[in-house]
Amino acid sequence: MSISELEHLVGCITCHAWNGDKTKVAISPNNTQVNIYGKSGSSWALEHVLNEHDQVVTSIDWAPKTNRIVSSSQDRNAYVWTLQDGQWKPVLVILRINRAATHVRWSPNENKFAVATGAKCVSVCYFDKENDWWASKHIKKHRSTVTKVDWHPNNVLLATGSTDFKARVVGAWLKEDGKPPASVFGEKIAFGDAVLEMDAGGWVHAVKWSPSGNQVAYASHDSSISFANVSSLPPTIQKINLKGLPLRDLLFLSESSLVGVGDDCNPFLFSRDDNGTWTFVSEMDKKAEGGPAASESSSARKMFESKVNLGTESASDTKLTTQHQNSITSIAPVVVAGGVVSDFSTTGLDGNLIVWHTKALEAKFKNLKIK
Repeated sequence: MSISELEHLVGCITCHAWNGDKTKVAISPNNTQVNIYGKSGSSWALEHVLNEHDQVVTSIDWAPKTNRIVSSSQDRNAYVWTLQDGQWKPVLVILRINRAATHVRWSPNENKFAVATGAKCVSVCYFDKENDWWASKHIKKHRSTVTKVDWHPNNVLLATGSTDFKARVVGAWLKEDGKPPASVFGEKIAFGDAVLEMDAGGWVHAVKWSPSGNQVAYASHDSSISFANVSSLPPTIQKINLKGLPLRDLLFLSESSLVGVGDDCNPFLFSRDDNGTWTFVSEMDKKAEGGPAASESSSARKMFESKVNLGTESASDTKLTTQHQNSITSIAPVVVAGGVVSDFSTTGLDGNLIVWHTKALEAKFKNLKIK
């Protein structure tokens, strides 16, 4: 088996989400649309184009059980899309915000979703049966734009990242949730309460809970990633400074392995040892070595094209050794068994969708062990 499967879908992809059985994928091509692709043989074919937003779509999430899509946009709106008679029908969400919606995620029980916004708040949205629409309540603990949100497995706690240099854990319990489960932060956490506030060295680009909910990771613009163990209070926080560019999105493969993606165009693997210490392991997209040399005529043609198009002497300036040729914007699980992710996908500003196979990666690179 190859280590990955690459499909070039469009010119640029800013976010993506899979349906429940992973036979369809929804992407945003950095415009007002949501494109839905289905697998056709060995390639992907465009099946639906969702047109309702007036400005750039910022985030998409696809609920695997209810098969509902939620999308957010710079137009300050969010829509919940439901498949009816072969067509996706939108329902407007009452967000009540005056700035862009930046990120959206369904809760684990799929009875509500959270929308990060540029209005210094998070809109927690639920379905109002009496009025037959999606209403919202605001969490106002932030002092600047909220960039990312991620739900704790208990369906009540919410991790947020913000441009105020903070990552937070806040309460998002609604009466529709029933009796709230107990957690290390207490049995009764009021809606909007910030139970944990963590410092970051820059704008927080990504936050992610581990499968158990005992750890939360966040990455910031100072090219660092932090891991907070919240299994007991006060939490222990470990920060790792990276040599390269900032990470933009995170995914726990298990309780002891995490993949971060971002502006270095390469998935980074982090691992936790038996003492609970996290370390950077390796880049997952290894640089190609060797290979047949290009012919003189081919090299000359590439140099001419580079001079004409980019004003450069060498074509090597425009071709990266990684499969992604531009920043990786999002990462999502594809195959999950027993709480462990064995296959995951990434999309980037180069328009590529890549599905990565961790077992094949381990077999090819001996120093790359995923716990």
